[in-house]
Amino acid sequence: MGRFLLLAGVILIPFTALLLFIKHTIQNMAERYRLPSGEFPSTKGFLMFLLPLPVLAAAFMSLARGQLDPLIGDAAGYGLFLAGALFLRRGLLSEGEYDRRRIAKAPWPFKILGSSLIAVATGITAWLGVGHHLTISGAFALLALLGCYLCYGFDPRVAKRFTDSAGVDATEPVLQALEQAERTLAAIEEATHDIRNAELNARLQRIAQLARDILKMLEEDPRDLRRARKFLNIYLDGAQKVTEGYAKTHSRVAAPELDDSFRQVLVTIEAVFQEQQQKLLESDITDLDIQIEVLTTQLKREGVI
Repeated sequence: MGRFLLLAGVILIPFTALLLFIKHTIQNMAERYRLPSGEFPSTKGFLMFLLPLPVLAAAFMSLARGQLDPLIGDAAGYGLFLAGALFLRRGLLSEGEYDRRRIAKAPWPFKILGSSLIAVATGITAWLGVGHHLTISGAFALLALLGCYLCYGFDPRVAKRFTDSAGVDATEPVLQALEQAERTLAAIEEATHDIRNAELNARLQRIAQLARDILKMLEEDPRDLRRARKFLNIYLDGAQKVTEGYAKTHSRVAAPELDDSFRQVLVTIEAVFQEQQQKLLESDITDLDIQIEVLTTQLKREGVI
């Protein structure tokens, strides 16, 4: 019985906590990075979750034999292997997002951290789990670090910056505007879960896709961001407020006049988004401020803002 309690303490509990952490991390990344329909996330890095499985088997064998030091070494090594694989995988995803964007901060060094944890796990497993001398174990750790570098590389350390026409670094404002717009879109899509009207949900999905297309165009050419950011803030914030308000009321009471009012606002927003997307394609936003004022007046009249 004592051996099984020890197993639960050094293997099962940390392993369960790690699985919960992985699930939470994946959910957060799913909210932040939405892939287009039909695309799947890269499987690069998943091999590191499979390679340490023999270490887990060795831990069970050490438990069965009553060998405490190898059990601790293998259990600790396996936990570090999984943690390293998680950070390495996160680093690969961050690097993919960094490569996809034209403007981006240097990602956190998740690949370096993951590779370092895998190297430490290799050393501990070789030292306590297998019984090698500390020097030999250190050599194994360095080889593991080298292997991770050769297979996956290390994290990019240089930000992709944008300089405006005045020569001022505008990277931070551009990224903040894009991130704020993404958060607003996520809030709109979250509110649609409480809306049971298929037509209105379809309109909201089209609006969200149009907004993301515009964001992508702005990221590729941030020179239009100053005026388009005002455009996005007014329209997206208005769409978020009216969608969340409608979702709350719609779930409590059926009101056809409320449906009609919400539908009219969405029709207006969708039409102007389509028009603005076309103007950005034509690099012509000279009348954007006029459109903003017109729609702002309408949204105020509808009680959206």
